[in-house]
Amino acid sequence: MVRASLDRHAPLHRRGQDVLADRAGLHRWPAPQRRPRRGDGDVPARARLSGHRQPPGHRQGSVTLGSRGAGRRAVAVGGGTGLPRVLSALLALGFDVAAVVTMADDGGSSGLLRRELGILPPGDVRNCLVALAAEPGGTLARVFGYRFAQGEGLAGHALGNLVIAALADVCGGFPEAVAETERLLGCRGQVLPSTLDDVLLHALDSDGREVRGQAAVARSASPVARVYLEPASPGAYPPVLDVLRQADLVVVGPGSLYTSIIPNFLVGGVADALRACSGTRVYVCNVANQRGETSGMDAAGHVKALMAHGLAGALDAVVVHDCPGHAVPEGVEPVCAGAESLARIRALGCEVVGADLADADGLHHSVDALMRVLAEVDRVVHR
Repeated sequence: MVRASLDRHAPLHRRGQDVLADRAGLHRWPAPQRRPRRGDGDVPARARLSGHRQPPGHRQGSVTLGSRGAGRRAVAVGGGTGLPRVLSALLALGFDVAAVVTMADDGGSSGLLRRELGILPPGDVRNCLVALAAEPGGTLARVFGYRFAQGEGLAGHALGNLVIAALADVCGGFPEAVAETERLLGCRGQVLPSTLDDVLLHALDSDGREVRGQAAVARSASPVARVYLEPASPGAYPPVLDVLRQADLVVVGPGSLYTSIIPNFLVGGVADALRACSGTRVYVCNVANQRGETSGMDAAGHVKALMAHGLAGALDAVVVHDCPGHAVPEGVEPVCAGAESLARIRALGCEVVGADLADADGLHHSVDALMRVLAEVDRVVHR
């Protein structure tokens, strides 16, 4: 396993130039120069990571923040709280950024709006829009994240969710509402729903019981064995397939494995588009397991679950949290990334990169650490 050396104190430099997008045709990147696709033949050989852990303090190479991704395209796929952190890291590296977001959410404010208004769930989309805002800490972005604590009919709703719901009605559809919100917030990237279909997540747990609905799956008392969507294989939002095929770097995760990440790849054509991508495709494994949903799973188990749900042959590298002295809060189960687990990941055809990824809370990924490890993976694997 490669051990990425991460300097947490290096300064961040963000791009000042917005992502290029043809707003007349929603969510399109400029036409790329022709690059070889997998299956075309004569695809340039990809440099392989060394497959062993480097001594502490070893540096794989310098990272020039703000220039590593300049003029190149990155896509982050997932949902929940992990996706905005990856977007922030990719922006800091200078990539033109797109987020592909699950539409399976049916809990909280998003679930209420789905049931009452019949719209797609706006919550995970809103989180990504705020992360991509011209001023993520500015008043407008903070207001979008404001959640009402009281008020009949308002308690529990995020204001940004209500704004997106209103825009979907005023502008004529959910993609149009997202595009208008991007303009309002001055977003430095684009946010794409993985599907425009109304989907419901189902799961079978390790005891063979069926669980219905994303929120219920997330609360499952037993580990999840398999998930699927109703309807089966819904249609992908076409721009999603385009950005995945054109990407120079695709980052899958981190996030809830079965309820935020995998549902994107159960949408028709999405897994195949990732497989066809000639860029670097990396999965960032979670720091900690989620009680019930992934209890007892090691890093290899996470990768195996992805491949069992359509991603076989679609990942080049896996990033794992590698910090033996890492302290986690009481009652939290870290995702094991021991030697045997890493060997099983390599046997699945993926390179492994380890780094200290945890934020101060011990549960989530540090944006700074993500930035540096993604730059390292991109530098070594991408050609």
